[in-house]
Parts: sequence; C-alpha cells; structure tokens
Amino acid sequence: MALFLVQHGISASKDMDPERGLSDLGTEETNRIAMVAKGYKIPVQKIVHSGKKRAEQTATIYYQALALETPMEMISGINPMDDVRIFASSIEPQSNWMVVGHMPFMERLVSFLTTGSEHILVYRFQNSGIVCLDVKGGVDKTADWFIKWTLNPNIS
Repeated sequence: MALFLVQHGISASKDMDPERGLSDLGTEETNRIAMVAKGYKIPVQKIVHSGKKRAEQTATIYYQALALETPMEMISGINPMDDVRIFASSIEPQSNWMVVGHMPFMERLVSFLTTGSEHILVYRFQNSGIVCLDVKGGVDKTADWFIKWTLNPNIS
C-alpha cells in the first residue's frame, strides 16, 4: 500500500517548446529512473497526471516501463497551485497510484500528508524522481503518512 509521487521530468524552455514538453535530458533521466523502478518492481496499479504535456510525457515513460494494464488517466486538482487538502482527502492509500505532477503542489502535498501543514518543507523533489509515501497502520485514511523511500536521478 503506497502513494508514488513524481515531479515531471525536466522540461524544455518556452522558446524551444511553447507547451513545455520534456527536454532531451528530461526524457533521458525519466527513462533511467523508470527502468530502475521497473527493476525494483514497484507495485504501481495506476498512473495519473495533470494533463500538462511534460507531466503526460513523464507518466507515459513510467507507464511503458512498468508495463501497466490499467489505462493512464488525466485528473484535475494536481496543478501547481491547487489545494493539496482537497486532493489529500480523496487519496485511497491502498490504491498504489503514481501521481505525476508539478511544483509546488507535490512538495506541499508531501508536507501536508506527513505533518498536517503544507507550509513545512519536508522533502525537496527532483525532476523525474519518485517519492513513495505509506501510512502507519495500514489502510486507515486518517493514519499518519511517512516517506518510505525515494528514488532520484541525482544524489547531490
């Protein structure tokens, strides 16, 4: 039982791509981390993303690497400035979803779930990296969340 949070891969500048899709480096790093995730057989059941080009491309790379059967889905409520409390109230810990989104939403979500405040920085995301959250005590939605592990493209 877990929630896998991913900040989209590094995006191209608006000059290069007005929709800000993944840069070559963003694609390369996402592919590398996705293959590591595949090797670890992380138990993702479904991948959801914000619908922005860079998030959808990142989600697609993970989707293909993990060979999921459940269709990928675009969802609302996970854009950069969306209210993390609304999304947090809808999370089913046993669902094993991977959520591909944006800053500052992703960092605020981790903060809110682990401390009850979205304003306390708990974890600094890296593009393409995964933060795995789990809950103490199993599937109770009111249980305390904690960071179980992270997987990132850079260790510095």
